[in-house]
Amino acid sequence: MTVAPRPGEPGRDAYLAEGNAKQARKRVAADALIRDRQDRLLLVNPTYKEGWDLPGGMAEENEPPEHAVRRELAEELGLAVGDLRFLCVDWVAPHGPWDDLLGFVFDAGVLEPEQIAQLSPQDEEISEHRFFERGEALRQLPERQRARTVQALLALDDGSPRYLQNGGPRC
Repeated sequence: MTVAPRPGEPGRDAYLAEGNAKQARKRVAADALIRDRQDRLLLVNPTYKEGWDLPGGMAEENEPPEHAVRRELAEELGLAVGDLRFLCVDWVAPHGPWDDLLGFVFDAGVLEPEQIAQLSPQDEEISEHRFFERGEALRQLPERQRARTVQALLALDDGSPRYLQNGGPRC
């Protein structure tokens, strides 16, 4: 049995790095609820999967979720957002070929008409974007995303962030 070097002892960082390398890694997605003045939700139509989606995407290695959603909004729609407010995090169990996932949703606020006029798909991942009434937006989303979005909307409306598992509340 190897004895862990104490803080400040030689080899401590190497010992910790070895342990870190053996720990599980999580995929992280970060999406945004974005609305217009009529309280309609912005959805994007990805080219790489079926159905509409909230704007956002996957975090890169060691990227905080709020940075990921800002980067994705800029890359996909040319949109820079101000303050973000955390709404929910959803642990999604392994499914199909995918390991588990932590899916964050942030409130990115209400866009002004001038901002909306500037929105445009910026890369090949997004074919179009559109604002939908809440009910219609939810019908456009795939089941997993719909469940998470329902909870994010509840958090938006009541101000209480949510911890979810597979789209349902846990705490």
